[in-house]
Amino acid sequence: MNVEMVMQELEDLGKERTKKMYISNGAHEPLFGVATGAMKPIVRKIKINQDLAEELYSTGNYDAMYFAGIIADPKAMTESDYDRWMDAAYFYMLSDYVVAVTLSESDIAQEVSDKWIASGEELRMSAGWSCYCWLLGNRKDVEFSESKISDMLDLVKNTIHESPERTKSAMNNFLYTVGISYLPLHEKAVETAKAIGIVEVKRDKKKTSFLNAYESIQKEVGRGRLGFKRKHVRC
Repeated sequence: MNVEMVMQELEDLGKERTKKMYISNGAHEPLFGVATGAMKPIVRKIKINQDLAEELYSTGNYDAMYFAGIIADPKAMTESDYDRWMDAAYFYMLSDYVVAVTLSESDIAQEVSDKWIASGEELRMSAGWSCYCWLLGNRKDVEFSESKISDMLDLVKNTIHESPERTKSAMNNFLYTVGISYLPLHEKAVETAKAIGIVEVKRDKKKTSFLNAYESIQKEVGRGRLGFKRKHVRC
C-alpha cells in the first residue's frame, strides 16, 4: 500500500464524533477522526514499513501520524529521527502516545528520553517521562539502574508542582508506574507520592485535574496488580 491508499482508507474510517473528541483534546485539522482499534485491519496488511511511516507522519494529519507510529520500525530510527518527530508533535496525544511509545521500543529509548526530560520544553519533557512509563511497564526491572530511577523520583518530588502542565501529568504517571511496575523502588515511590500530595493540572478549555499518585498506587495494589508488566507497548 502507498501513502495515498492508506490516507483513503483512514478517511473512510473517520467518524465525526471521534474527530470532535480528538479536537477537544488538542488535535487540529487535518484529521479524520479514526478510532485506534479501527486501524488494526490496515496494520495487519502493512505490518512494519518505516518508509511509509515517514511519509504518513509528514502529512501533518493526526490520524496518519498516529498510524505512522504503529507501523514504524523503532530500531531503524535514529536520535535525530525521533527529534524530528517530536518537532512535529504539536500536542500530548502525539508526543506521549505516538513518539514516546515508538521510542520505547528502540535501543536508545533511555538516552533520548533523558535529553528530552532535561530540555525544559513542555512536550519534550512530557514525552521523556512518558517513555519511561512505557519502558517500566513493559521491560524487566533488571534493565534499569535503580539509582537512576531513584534520582528521577527525587527530581519529580522536587519539581513536579512547578513544571509545565503536560509535564506534570507525565511525571505523575511516572511516579505511579514506578510504584506499580518497578518493584525495587515500590516503597520509595509510595513515600514520594505521599510527600507530593495532590498535583493540580490546568487544561485548556477543560476542567482542572487533581492527580493523586498515592491513592492510584494503593488502588492498584489492592487489585493485586503490584509488579504488573504489559506484554506489548504498541497496538
